Amino acid sequence: MNAIKLAAIALIIGGVLGLAYGSFSYTKDTTAMKLGPIELSVKETETVNIPVWAGIAAIVAGGLLLVLGSKGR
Repeated sequence: MNAIKLAAIALIIGGVLGLAYGSFSYTKDTTAMKLGPIELSVKETETVNIPVWAGIAAIVAGGLLLVLGSKGR
């Protein structure tokens, strides 16, 4: 399997996951205060929304790469 097919499959899978879940969240550690040996850290949860058009565009781009990549040979 060549790199173009792998990229196409990754785009299709990413697009499907983006449409299925719609968003993902992650936790970010930040240091709020540091006073000598005492450190106060805060964990913040960030949520990133994935637009529907981005998921559809990734699926279409992956499909085009898959079709056009196989026609080139």
